[in-house]
Amino acid sequence: MTRVAVLLSLGKHPASGRSRRAGLDARALELALDLARGMPDAEVRAVHAGDPANEALRDYLGMGIETLDVLDVAPGHDPVSALAGFLRAGRFDLVLCGMRAEAGEGSGMVPYLIAETLEYAVVCDAAAIACAEVGARVVQALPRGRRREVTVVLPAVVAVNAAAYPARAPAFARSRRGRIAVHPAKVCEDAYLAACETRPWRALPKRMALASGVSAAERMKALTEVKAGEGHLLVHPSPEDAAKAIYDYLIEKRILQARGSKEEGG
Repeated sequence: MTRVAVLLSLGKHPASGRSRRAGLDARALELALDLARGMPDAEVRAVHAGDPANEALRDYLGMGIETLDVLDVAPGHDPVSALAGFLRAGRFDLVLCGMRAEAGEGSGMVPYLIAETLEYAVVCDAAAIACAEVGARVVQALPRGRRREVTVVLPAVVAVNAAAYPARAPAFARSRRGRIAVHPAKVCEDAYLAACETRPWRALPKRMALASGVSAAERMKALTEVKAGEGHLLVHPSPEDAAKAIYDYLIEKRILQARGSKEEGG
């Protein structure tokens, strides 16, 4: 029998901020359920480390699994040791998960740390997976739409990419019938997360548009050249004069909108 474990985390809706199933982890569960259909002797277990009372976990139950194993881990604690202990005790052959979480640190290090702890092979950017004679065949998603097939010897950890097949919509009746099995876990406080500063995300400044279809030398010339009648030279300006010159330039190039003015049709 091939034992498959899927590590599931919770994400956040980008608009409302409400908890929901994580997109990449849901794709990993979809791959595991598809793999089980082609392997009648395969056993799929879904595992989550966090708060067992979170209602968003039932979205995973609605995908067709009967039981969700939840390791009771309080916020601010490192779940890697608890997950590794559960996987070691279960003797799983294949561990699937998303490339990174949607909430929390989102570092993408969990699959690598678990593979290092259990001494498993690790494959990233998986878009599809199938059984093979000596292990599993994994199709990796490469840049520019390319694909590469690799064969990995089990046991292994496979991190799923966004190029994988989208997860099915959860069924409400299945989500209510499913069972959440709570397991106690011994974890330690995440010292790195405790030392970090958490603040709301803000959009990064947009880069200035550059002319396309020309050589690199011409683009550099367009950035550095000052045409006749444009601009002026400031030598050792005061901070106020320098700031005013930059502000006037951004207004002139229509990157910023002058205070008190409104665009037509706004």
